[in-house]
Amino acid sequence: MPKINPYIHFNGNAEEAFQFYKSVFGGEFLRIARYKDFASLDNQVSENEANKLAHIALPIGPDNILMGSDVPEFMGPLNEAENRSKIYVTPDSKAEADRLYHGLSAGGQIEMPIGDSSWGTYFGMFRDKYGIEWMIDFDPRSHVSG
Repeated sequence: MPKINPYIHFNGNAEEAFQFYKSVFGGEFLRIARYKDFASLDNQVSENEANKLAHIALPIGPDNILMGSDVPEFMGPLNEAENRSKIYVTPDSKAEADRLYHGLSAGGQIEMPIGDSSWGTYFGMFRDKYGIEWMIDFDPRSHVSG
């Protein structure tokens, strides 16, 4: 079965954002590559971009990877206020939903406070302090023990 892993872009603060995500989700980075790692005679990298992230990967649970990079200057700045796709997270418990929601939304903009939804799940939605949009959705019906 194919896996879908989000890949998000930043305007020079990808490393800061991913350190923040790591502080909330835990785990260790699979890979960190900087633009200077790809520099050659044919591929010149400006001093301003040398230490920016060309790629970073953080495993989220056993089957998912959150990936990202800084947008290269030649592509122009990313409009961080644009409507992006949301990253949808399905935690294993209400406590984990609260932890992720409150951790990731710190310093961001709440779009929907986490709480019981009319469709029967425990749901919240926000834009984090880096402009990335998240949805946290715990469905107690799919996590019944017994």
